[in-house]
Parts: sequence; C-alpha cells; structure tokens
Amino acid sequence: MYKLMAIDLDGTLLNTYGEVSEKTREALIKAKNSGTEVVLASGRPISSTESLAIELGVDNYLISGNGAAVYDIKNQKVIYDRFLTKEQVLRIAKLCEENSFFYNVYTEDEVIASSLNYNVLFYHKENVKKIEEKRTHINIVQNIAEYIEQSGKDKFLKITVCDESQFIFNSIMKRLKEIDGIDVLEVAYMSRKKIKSGTDDVDIQYFYTEITNQNVNKWSAIEFLLNKLQIQKEEVITIGDNINDKEMIENAGLGVVMGNSNPKMKEIANEIVADNNSEGVLEALNKFVLS
Repeated sequence: MYKLMAIDLDGTLLNTYGEVSEKTREALIKAKNSGTEVVLASGRPISSTESLAIELGVDNYLISGNGAAVYDIKNQKVIYDRFLTKEQVLRIAKLCEENSFFYNVYTEDEVIASSLNYNVLFYHKENVKKIEEKRTHINIVQNIAEYIEQSGKDKFLKITVCDESQFIFNSIMKRLKEIDGIDVLEVAYMSRKKIKSGTDDVDIQYFYTEITNQNVNKWSAIEFLLNKLQIQKEEVITIGDNINDKEMIENAGLGVVMGNSNPKMKEIANEIVADNNSEGVLEALNKFVLS
C-alpha cells in the first residue's frame, strides 16, 4: 500500500482548462479514506494550492513553490520553507527589467506581475470560473521591483520568466545562470494551455523557466513530510509531467508521469498513464492505489 501520494497540478491533475473531473475528485477522496495521504505538490502559491486542496478534500498538507514550502492546512502554517530572499529577488528583477524580460514573482499568497500575460493570463482566466476565496490572487503593479522594496515582503517562493521567442528565451537562460545561489529550471519546450474566449478556445503558448532558492525541489519537501509522518520512500507514489517534477519521480517508490509529459520525464518514470485531458491521474489512482 502507498501511504503518501504527491500529485502535481498543472499538466497533471488539472486538464488544459485548469479543471478536475468529478470521477477524479471521488477517487482522491477514496484514496484518502483508505489511508493514503494525498498531497498536492505545485509551483503555485500556497493560497491557490490550498483552495484547490480544500475543494478536493485532500486538506492535510500541500507543497508549494516547487518545494519551497510545505504548508499544514489544518493548522494554517508553513512547517518547512526554503524561500528566496528579497535580495535574490531584486537582483533577478533588475536583470529582467534591464533586458525587458517578462517575469512575475510568487509569494505565499499572491502572484506579483506587471501585466496579464502568459502564465498570469491563464490564472486570470481560471479565476473567472471561481468564487473569490478560491482564486489565485494576482497583484498587478506598475514596477515589480519597487513594489517589493516598499511592501515589506521578505518571503518569496519563486520567480517565473517567460517569452514567446526561443532565441530571446535562450538569452534569458544564459544570463540567469550567471547568478549564484539560485536554481534555474531547465524547461526545453513550450508551455501550452487553453482559455475560453466566448465559445472559442484560445491557445496560450510560451517558453518559460522557474527560479527558486538553491536545492529547492518537490522531493526535498516530500522527504520532510516522510520524516514527519514516519513513511518510507518505498511507500510513496508521485505523479507529474514536467522537469520540476523530476526529483520526486526519480526518488519515489513509484514515479508516474502523464502521457503529455516532457519526453525526458518518460525516460525516468516507472509508469506512464494517459494525458491530463484523458483522466491520467484517475488511471493511476485506480491502478496503483485503489486496486
């Protein structure tokens, strides 16, 4: 029996429109009731991940910021963290602004951006379908660096940098890697999501990277929970689709990836299930947890 199941959100549990099917919801509750600790492990802010965890009924713990924080939902507190410092964030912000790179900063409870574009636009469109308390809080400011300097905030989960041009994006990656004390996620393909505009589907496609403090990943956060809950790594199943899920797929007792996954992820996975639009997580639940 798997005692802990960690599931990525975007591209994994959520379909292209950011939704979870009713069948998958029911299966998650069955897994929890059968004794498996179900943990959402996302790059999203704590508040956004928490609202979904509560909605799905898997509301004990969550992992946010790609492993930058573990949050105890019942007690409403961060119990593990590897935040970026204000100094690190401002250095990256300066580089992005000097080179006109689009970027946004994730705190525990919001995404700070200068405009609704790329990943921020997807969150905005996703919010339209949700009641206020379940929305991802997007804070649009005129100058991100100035806002951070003046806001008093000092805990930052990650920074996302995006661009539609692969040439420009490669330039972004090269410059970011010159900064010490951070990890820069190597994503080799475009993010592809869909939003509804009236009756039409609109594609949102862009190259992106995510920047965290050094040695931040979802598996390190999971290991903290394993020690706390006295669970062995062999008793863990993880499900993901992208490079930010790499460590948790490699180290878990069973690492499962989606049919829509990055090809590199398929090479390291123990199992491959259907894509995120074809109930891949439900397939994994039925096959490995509820059987």
